[in-house]
Amino acid sequence: MTADSTSPVPLEGPVAEVLGLLPDASNATLLAKDANGTLVVYKPDKGVRPLHDFDARTLSAREVLASKIDMALGYGVIPETLFMDGPHGWGSAQRMISEAFETDPRPMLAGPDERLWPLAVIDIVGNNADRKLGHLLIEEGTDEVWGIDNGLMFHAEPKLRSVLWGFAGGAIPDALLPGLSALIAAFDEGLETEIAELLSDEEAASARRRTVALIANPVHPQPPTDRHAVPWPWW
Repeated sequence: MTADSTSPVPLEGPVAEVLGLLPDASNATLLAKDANGTLVVYKPDKGVRPLHDFDARTLSAREVLASKIDMALGYGVIPETLFMDGPHGWGSAQRMISEAFETDPRPMLAGPDERLWPLAVIDIVGNNADRKLGHLLIEEGTDEVWGIDNGLMFHAEPKLRSVLWGFAGGAIPDALLPGLSALIAAFDEGLETEIAELLSDEEAASARRRTVALIANPVHPQPPTDRHAVPWPWW
């Protein structure tokens, strides 16, 4: 990314200053500044609680890889996320989005809102096990929708849990399909190897398989009947 008058300055580590704790998060989630003074959401690895189906030590990698998947697809709906060292150790740092708190996100699920399609595709490819409504942010002063809290992705077993099942059975918009081919190219150019190194060979291979399957049949899947389809709490 090249900084100019219209694009933000790229994030740069380390985390230089922690400003405070962000409330209502299940893991340590801190408002901080990077080396450039840009506001970031800093999640140190040492502040992650144990999980029964994900290795808690990999959550920062999953956050970073979700951002890389979004960049490869060309959708631009997950804030830039990097590994960063900081006052509380290594973790992930994601560009802070100024949320439009006065806007109720619940009406987006009715229909559902077409702006959510890119995130729905990312969640299918990434096998997101935790797409809550509270993870969909409308940016203040814009109509842009961002997806945050992407740490429970890339499991090799089917895990998709989401509030976006309103798209079930719907055809993925044509404008989003070239991104899937671009993602395959990114896998070939090293992204699949990076997923394997940070997570596992199985998780890397399954991400490719899901992408190939979506290219062959570009339709949002139906919700599962053999497990919970929606995360709890759903908000």
